[in-house]
Amino acid sequence: MNRIVYQVLKILPDVMYIRLQYWYLTKRRLNLKKPTRYNEKLQWIKLYDRKPEYTTFVDKYLVKQYVAAKVGSEYIIPTIGVWNNAAEIEIESLPNQFVMKCNHDSKSVFICRNKTEFDFDAAINVLNKAVKRNHFTYGREWPYKNVRPVIIAEQYMEDESGGLQDYKVLCFNGIPKLIQLHQGRFTNKYTQDIYDVNWVRQDFNQRGEVMSDEVREKPVFLKEMLDLSAILSQGIPHIRVDWYYVDHHLYFGELTFFDAAGYLEFEPDKYNEIIGEWIELPNKETSYEKSSIK
Repeated sequence: MNRIVYQVLKILPDVMYIRLQYWYLTKRRLNLKKPTRYNEKLQWIKLYDRKPEYTTFVDKYLVKQYVAAKVGSEYIIPTIGVWNNAAEIEIESLPNQFVMKCNHDSKSVFICRNKTEFDFDAAINVLNKAVKRNHFTYGREWPYKNVRPVIIAEQYMEDESGGLQDYKVLCFNGIPKLIQLHQGRFTNKYTQDIYDVNWVRQDFNQRGEVMSDEVREKPVFLKEMLDLSAILSQGIPHIRVDWYYVDHHLYFGELTFFDAAGYLEFEPDKYNEIIGEWIELPNKETSYEKSSIK
């Protein structure tokens, strides 16, 4: 989107902005009165399901306390440090390997495998800019609006792949239904596959995603991951619960309400309706913030 146009659009009310952005990115008219498609319902949730606790859920630092209380601290990746801005970071105190990122976005992630080779200047430049941005602005993802940005460093994690494979569980009203398996992230061999809860690979994907060449064996931790995801997604119309598996142990990643801000369509197209039907929207009149659809 042209930067000047985007700056103008920023002043628009949420409903109008989301309608325009949805059309721009999907080439479809957004139906908010009777949404049926997966991404239509995600846009509806942005506007009308605004519970205060959602702000904690998307905060990559504060959510750790919530998850630890719900399912146990053994699933939490240890935090090494927390800073309001990059100037506060004491580089000498960091271990040789770590992961550094902001708590409120998805782009400012830096993986340090060797401290002597890590480009701290580049990381600090990006992180300082990131903490000044409100992640809510671009996609009007309401849970991010009141997150206080900080920079966090976490313990470095690596699985048998030499990196981290992401298991992202899509839950609908507390029921896990699908699992996205991301492999080779941050490499030129990145793939995404979608499995059901019985670990059967599906014949659909999100637009532009590349499927791997082979079907993975069913994970030994599948039931545990699904059970934990069900606990963490109770009472929420739709949320994605992310996990890693390192050294025979599950670790929580994050909670996400709006995959790709609710604009990445499934292919073939019929799955946008099929998966959309799984989302049971709450009563708008009892939601946290009432709005009228024009």
